[in-house]
Amino acid sequence: MSVLKISNLSKTYPNGVRALDDVNLEINNGLFGLLGPNGAGKSSLMRTISTLQEADGGSIFLDDIDVLNRPEELRKVLGYLPQEFGVYPKITAEQLLHHLAVLKGVSDKSERRALVEHLLEKVNLSEKRNKSVKSFSGGMKQRIGIAQALIGQPKLIIVDEPTAGLDPGERNRFYNLLAEVGEEVIVILSTHIVDDVRELCTQMAVMNQGQMVYHGAPNVAIAELEGKIYQRVVSRAELSQYQATYDVISNKMVGGQPLIRVFSEEEPGEGFQNTPPNLEDVFFSKINR
Repeated sequence: MSVLKISNLSKTYPNGVRALDDVNLEINNGLFGLLGPNGAGKSSLMRTISTLQEADGGSIFLDDIDVLNRPEELRKVLGYLPQEFGVYPKITAEQLLHHLAVLKGVSDKSERRALVEHLLEKVNLSEKRNKSVKSFSGGMKQRIGIAQALIGQPKLIIVDEPTAGLDPGERNRFYNLLAEVGEEVIVILSTHIVDDVRELCTQMAVMNQGQMVYHGAPNVAIAELEGKIYQRVVSRAELSQYQATYDVISNKMVGGQPLIRVFSEEEPGEGFQNTPPNLEDVFFSKINR
C-alpha cells in the first residue's frame, strides 16, 4: 500500500495570491475526494503534486519518492487526467493509447499491443477502438482519459473535475470505473461537485482559500452535524434579514422561494424544522462559517 504525505506545503503566485497556505495531508490507497469552491487552491495543489509547478516551501513524499526534489521519479508512477483532456484531431482510441504508451516507455510492440487491448477492455471501449477520439461523447473521452492514466502501472492517479459536463448515465459509468481503479492505487478526485465525493470516497478533505478546513471521512463529518441543521422557506425579501440573524450555511430556490439551511446548536424556532444533515451541509458549513 502506498502513502502520499504532504507537509507544510505553500505556494504564492507573483500576483500575491497565496494559493497554498501550509497544507498538510496524508492519503492512502483508495479514492480520496478533494472538495472546494472555485479558487480554493485545489488545482494549485494538484499541479504541485503532479510536478507541473514548484512549491515555495514544504514537502511531498509518495512512499520514499521526494516529489519536489525528484519530480522525474514521481512522473514514472503518476497517472493524470486533467479537467480538459485534449486529443489529437482524427486520431483513434487505439492509436492514442499506443502513442502515449510509447511516450511512457513501453517500447516492445507486442507488450504495447497487449497493454492497449487490456486498457480498452477495462474502460469498455474495445468496440470503439477505431473511432476518432474527437467524436467521442464526454463520458467516453473521460474513460479513454482514465485508460491513458493507467499506462505504466501508476501508484498515484490524479483526476481533476472529471464529471463536469457528463450526463447522469455517463457519470454513473465513470463512477463505477473510478471505484474499480481505486481498489489498487491512490486516486485523488479534485472536484467542486459534492455528489462525486459522496458516491465514491471513503476519505475527503475540504479546501478554502488555500487551506485545509476539513480532513476525514464523509460519514463522520455528516454525523458531527446530526441534530444541528435546520431549514425553512423564507421570502426573497426576508433572506438578508435571516442571513444577518442566523448562521445560514446555504440557500437554494424551491418553488421560486429561498430554502435556507442553518447551523444551530439549539432549536432556532420561527418555523424552522430540524433536518438530517448531508455532505453539502458539511461542505457549506466548512467554507461559509
